[in-house]
Amino acid sequence: MWDAMIADPAMPLEPDVARMVTDDQRQWTRTWIYPVLRPVSRVLALVIVALKRLTPVRWTAHRLMDRLCLWFLRRFVSPLAVELLIRHFVIETNLLNFIVRNTATGIAPVALRPVNLAGLGDKAVIEHDINVYQVLAALDRTRIGPPDVVDYGGLDMPALDPEPHRFRLLRLDIQTALCLMNLPFAACLTPDEYRRAVHSMRFDDSILAILAEITGDPVFLRWQNGDLSIRADSNTDVPHAVYRHAVVCEYAHAHLVRLAARR
Repeated sequence: MWDAMIADPAMPLEPDVARMVTDDQRQWTRTWIYPVLRPVSRVLALVIVALKRLTPVRWTAHRLMDRLCLWFLRRFVSPLAVELLIRHFVIETNLLNFIVRNTATGIAPVALRPVNLAGLGDKAVIEHDINVYQVLAALDRTRIGPPDVVDYGGLDMPALDPEPHRFRLLRLDIQTALCLMNLPFAACLTPDEYRRAVHSMRFDDSILAILAEITGDPVFLRWQNGDLSIRADSNTDVPHAVYRHAVVCEYAHAHLVRLAARR
C-alpha cells in the first residue's frame, strides 16, 4: 500500500516528499493513538470554544500559545512531523507570493518563511492565517488571468531544522500532534480568532482556482474539495481539515515546480 501511495502517478509529490508523508503515517501513534484522540479532541475543542463564548470577557493568550506550541513540538512530536509542519508554512507562503507576483495586487510579498522550529513562535500561526485573508482581499478588484509571462520564481525550499537531535519524551505523528495542539489554540484564542483561523482553510478552493487562472492549467482544480468560502462552518474537524489543507498545498506547490521546470 505504501509503495503504491508513493508511486501513484496521479499524485504530484516528488518521491522523497511522498516518502516523508507516508513514513509519518506509518508511526505507531498514527495507528493506535490518533483514532481514539481524534473524536476526543474535536469534542473538547467545541466545549472550549462554547465556554469562551459564554464568558463576557474576550481574553487571549497568544504568547502562552506560542510557548506551549514550541515546548510540545520539541518534547512530544517526531522531527519528521515537525519538519512537515515547518515545511507547510514555507509552502503556503510560496503559493501566496506566486499569486502576488503574477497579479496586480499592489501589496508586499508575504515574509513568513520559518526555517527552524523557533520560527513557529512569535504569532507565526496567527500570521500564517491572516496572510491568506490579506492576499485574497487585495485581489478583490483585480482582474485575475494569465499574465504575459508567468513568474515562477520564489518556489525554493530552504534547508529546514526540526531539531532532530533534541531529546523527546514521545515522537508523535503530525495528525496526532494536531489533535492535541488544537486544544491550546481553542483555549488561547478568542472564539472569533479561532473561527477566523479555521475558516482560512475554506479558501483552498479559491487559491487553487486562482492558480489555474494564472497558469492556464486546469490540473489545480482536481484538488478542490467543494468547500464554499462564503459559508462559515462552526462544526469542523479542525485537525483533519488542517492535514488536508497541508497536503493540498503540497500538491499545488509541487505542480508549480513542475510547470517551472518545463518552461
